Amino acid sequence: MRVLRSIALAFSMFSRVPVPRVEWKPENMRYALAALPLVGCFVGLALWGWAWLSGALSFGRQLFAAGMALLPVLISGGIHLDGFCDTADALASCTAPERKREILKDPHTGAFAVIAFCCYLLADFALFTEVAVTPRSILAACLIPVTSRTAGALTSVCANLAGTGLLHALRGAAGHTTATIALSVWLALCAAGLIVLSPLSGVVMTVIAGLCAFLVFRMGEKQFGGMSGDLVGFLIQTTELMMLLGLVLAQKAAAL
Repeated sequence: MRVLRSIALAFSMFSRVPVPRVEWKPENMRYALAALPLVGCFVGLALWGWAWLSGALSFGRQLFAAGMALLPVLISGGIHLDGFCDTADALASCTAPERKREILKDPHTGAFAVIAFCCYLLADFALFTEVAVTPRSILAACLIPVTSRTAGALTSVCANLAGTGLLHALRGAAGHTTATIALSVWLALCAAGLIVLSPLSGVVMTVIAGLCAFLVFRMGEKQFGGMSGDLVGFLIQTTELMMLLGLVLAQKAAAL
C-alpha cells in the first residue's frame, strides 16, 4: 500500500491525472521520485493514442505535431515547463547564485521566461513535423517522456540540493539506495527499448539524455549552488527536446 500511495502522490504532484487523495506524509513520499517515470509512461501512452488517432483520421502533419507537442503539457499541467521557464529567466539574469535562486522563487513571469516558453513550443512542434510517422519512430518518441523523467528523478536523488522546497521534502523522504536502484533500472530499460527500436537513433538519444543530465547537473552546481525543483523541470524539458532532435537527425542520417 505504501508503494501505491507513493505512486498516487507522484501523479497528483506531477500530472493532472485524477488520483485518490493521499496525505503528505514521509512514508507516502518515500517512493514518489522512483514513481516519476510512471507519469512519463502515462504521457507516452497518450502520445501513442494521439498518433494512432491521427493516422486513423488522416490528420495532417501540423495537427499531428501540435497534439504531440501539447499533450505532455496538458497532462503534466505544465509543472516541468514552469521550471524550465523559471530557470531560463534566472540564467538570463547573469547574476550571483543567490540572486538566481531568488528569481526561481519569484512568482512573477519575466520576459526571458516568455521568450523561452515560445521558443520551446515552436521547436517542439517543428521537430514533430519532421519525425517519420512509423510504429518504431512513434514508440521511440513515446519513450522520451519516460527517459526524461527518469533522468530528472535520478539527478534529484544523487545531486546536491540548493535550498528547501518540494524537491528537498521528496529527497528527504526517499530511500536513497532503493530510489537509485529503481531509477537506474528504469533508465536501463529505456535505453534498451530505444536501441531495440532503432540502434542508431537509440544510441544517439541515450547519449543525448546522459549529456543533458550531466550538463544541467554541472550548470546547477555552478550557477545555483545545487539542484532544485525548477532545475529538474529544466532538465526534463531540455532532455525531451534534445532527444527529439536526436531522433529526427538520426532518421535523416539513416535516410541518406
